[in-house]
Amino acid sequence: MTELRDKVAIVTGGSRGIGASIALELARNGVKIVLNYVTRKELAEKILAEISEFGGEALIVQADVSNCEQANYLIHATVEHFGRLDILVNNAGITRDSTFKKLTEEDWRKVIDVNLNSVFNTTSAALPYLQESDAGRIINISSIIGQAGGFGQTNYAAAKAGLIGYTKSLALELARSNVTVNTICPGFIGTEMVQAIPEKVLESIVAKVPQKRLGKPEEVARGVVFLCKDGDYITGQQLNINGGLYM
Repeated sequence: MTELRDKVAIVTGGSRGIGASIALELARNGVKIVLNYVTRKELAEKILAEISEFGGEALIVQADVSNCEQANYLIHATVEHFGRLDILVNNAGITRDSTFKKLTEEDWRKVIDVNLNSVFNTTSAALPYLQESDAGRIINISSIIGQAGGFGQTNYAAAKAGLIGYTKSLALELARSNVTVNTICPGFIGTEMVQAIPEKVLESIVAKVPQKRLGKPEEVARGVVFLCKDGDYITGQQLNINGGLYM
């Protein structure tokens, strides 16, 4: 078991939804948090205030991690402020759903850039610092859609499936170092993104889940804490948090 107190973690897309829950749960375990956001600074400040209320320490950094220079800035700002980096949670993601016949090149590229290329950008800059840690962790937030596909989501599915292959390959390369690399694949979680699905469609989705409910963001967050705290001998794996929807 790894002691998490005073470790430093970056959570990309950490101002809301699953990312915010990950940041809060890690902070409750004594981790110093860097909350990354692109827009909606007020949401990041709200999470920062929550962390401060229970005695945690956090920093907010605006950066579009799909841009290589801004991703580099995020990593260097973290190390400059905290002096180290131990955990990188690649959570940033967007959807631009459309049937393939209607999918534009812009929507294809934007989803690939934010969901997949950003992970190359952040990891490339972070890796030297993670290798200096006594227990470096890279955790990529993929999706059940990357495993099973999703109607009207070829761009999103391609990006999230790419994260799974990326995780396995990087885990092999880093297996002899102090850095583990794993993927979490959430199912349908009760976030703003999922709640925006039309009610009848959402009801049909929940009906297919063996546990008959949406997941909670904090359930995904606890998976991240598990991999950080107890995952010394876990690498290259997919942790499925989906209520049994995909096995």
